[in-house]
Order: sequence, then structure tokens, then C-alpha cells
Amino acid sequence: MATVRPFSSPPPANFIKRIAVAAVGLVILAIAFSSCVTRVDAGHVGIKVKLAGDERGVDKSPTVQGWVFFNPLTEQIILFPTSVQNIVWTKDPHEGNARDSSITFSSQEGVNINADVGLSFHIEPTLAPKLYGRFRKSDLMDLANGYVRNAMRESFNMQASQMPVQDIYGAGKGKLVENVAKRMQEQLGPDGFVIDQLTINGALRLPENVANAINRAMEATQQAIQAENRVRQVKAEAEQAITQAEGQAKAARARAQGEADAKLITAKAEARSNLILKYSMTPSVLQYRALERWNGRLPVMNGGGAMPMLTFDASKLGKGGDDDEKKLLELLGQEEELERKDAEREKAEKAEKADAAKAPPASTPPPAEPSKP
Repeated sequence: MATVRPFSSPPPANFIKRIAVAAVGLVILAIAFSSCVTRVDAGHVGIKVKLAGDERGVDKSPTVQGWVFFNPLTEQIILFPTSVQNIVWTKDPHEGNARDSSITFSSQEGVNINADVGLSFHIEPTLAPKLYGRFRKSDLMDLANGYVRNAMRESFNMQASQMPVQDIYGAGKGKLVENVAKRMQEQLGPDGFVIDQLTINGALRLPENVANAINRAMEATQQAIQAENRVRQVKAEAEQAITQAEGQAKAARARAQGEADAKLITAKAEARSNLILKYSMTPSVLQYRALERWNGRLPVMNGGGAMPMLTFDASKLGKGGDDDEKKLLELLGQEEELERKDAEREKAEKAEKADAAKAPPASTPPPAEPSKP
């Protein structure tokens, strides 16, 4: 049989009130906690501003990234960006500002030059409180379009006023940009600005008459350079032709000298040979040569005419005395001396070539001495 139990009694009214008070307290606590904490994201620093007390103002020490606790009644946390900021001041309404924000500056001659300028910069985190305390702004684009742009215009005018317009329009543009960036860093660096990059975008805009004059001057300079190059080329070709002609003339003289020396050597050799023959042809030698050539037959007359076979009387040729023999020995001695000198010269040349082949190359360093213990 089922048992019927009575219903439980409702909770007392004071218990419900306690729950309500606890819930309200939790909500108030959550709201208070959320107002006392904030988060500093990457690329930012937190700047603590004290609103009351003897030390009210900007705290000099920035807060790093992460969750930050503070008293919302007496303190305020300002998020200040430190990442790289890019801005362009240009005449083109489709890039940068809708209005013309290009930079105009003057050259040494007073010629107005207009340019589109791009700037990349960031803020040194340790100096962010100082920058905020000075300008009371955390919008860097607002600072860039005001304070930074004015500093840039002043720097461009200061540096460009020391340069001719032709240099600015030509090869000196890079130097101008470098000097302006350096001056801006010197001026804005104490406030925390770090100039990452400064550029002139596109071509410089000059008055039409000035641009035409500069272009004509550059064209004349290019033509002068081309003319100088042609003169150098013609001069080089002429020097080459002269050198070639001198070389050919030297070669011709060398050949002629060689042929003359060869003929002289041949003539001297023939003369020496003739002298040797002259002093060696004694009557006894001639008779011996005649007997050596004779075939044992008596001379035959040709048709009974008056022309006999050529004969000679050896007794009428001279006796070939001691004087001829002495001269012959001298000539033979000279020949032997020449042959000996030629042999010595050839031997010396062979020895020199052998020594050159055995010698090490000039670039090879000498072997290192062994280290002593």
C-alpha cells in the first residue's frame, strides 16, 4: 500500500533575501574587478596616469604587456602604440589624405620643389610616457600629421637650401633624403621618435622651365661624355696603330740585321776557308792531288790541234815555305778556338735550363723549420 508523504515547507523569506544580496554583491564585485584591471596588448605600452595625490601626473615608468591592475578612482591606464607606423604625404588624393599633403621646399637658388614623401617610424617604449606627458595624445597619426610633418618640412628646407637644384633633381636626391632623416632623428629622438625610413616617392616636381633647363644641361653633359669617350677611343686606336707599326719596323730591322749577320758570317767562313785552302795548297799537295786524279793514261791530243790538255808546272807555284805553314796553323787554331767556345756556350745554356727546371716556383714559400723541443 502506497505511503503518502506531506509536502516540504517553503523556504523562509530571509533565506531568499540572503541569496539576492549575495548575487547583487557578486555582480558589484565583478563590475568593480573589471574596472580595476585592463590588458596591454603587444605593440603597445601602458602609461599610468595618477589622478590624485601628491604624485599626480604621468608615471615615468611604462607598463609592459599583459594584465594590469590599478585603482580606477585615482589612476588611469593609457594604451600607447609602439609598433612601426607608416604615413605618406602625397598630392594623390587616392593615397594618404584626401587633400594635397605633399611637401614643398626650396633649393639653394630659391626654386620651389614639390615631392611626395613617405615616413616609417616607431616610439621608443621607455620614452612613451615622456611623449604622452608632453602632447597628451595617444593617436600617433595625429602627432605625425602635426608635429612630425612640421619638423620634416623644416628639415627639408634647411638641407635643400644648401644644395643646387640640379643636384637635388639628379644624383644628390639620395644625399638630401639621408641628411633630412638624420636631422629629424636628432630633433625628434629626445621625444621618443625613432625614424625607420624616409623616402621620396616618385619624381620631384619642379617648375616646367627649370625642369627643361636641367634636362638640356644633362643632355649636353651626356653628349660631352660621349665625345670624350670617342676621343679616347680614337687616341687608343692611333696609339695601337703606332705601336703596331713600331713593332713591324723593329721586326723588319731585326730580320735585316739577321740576314746581314748571316751573310757576314758566311762570307767570313768562306774567306777563312779560302785562306786555309790558299795556305794549304803547296806544290807537293798539288802534285799529290794530280797523281790522285790521274787514271794512268797519257794525255791525248784533240784532232792534232794546237790546244793540248791543261797542265801546270808545279815548280812555278812557289815552295810553300815556313811562313805559309805558320799562317795555316794560326787559322786552324782559330777554328778550333771557335768550335770550343761554341761547345762551351751550348753546355752552359743546357746547364742553365736544367737548373731552372729543378728550381721551385717563386710563389712557393720555403719549408717551415721544425719546431725545437
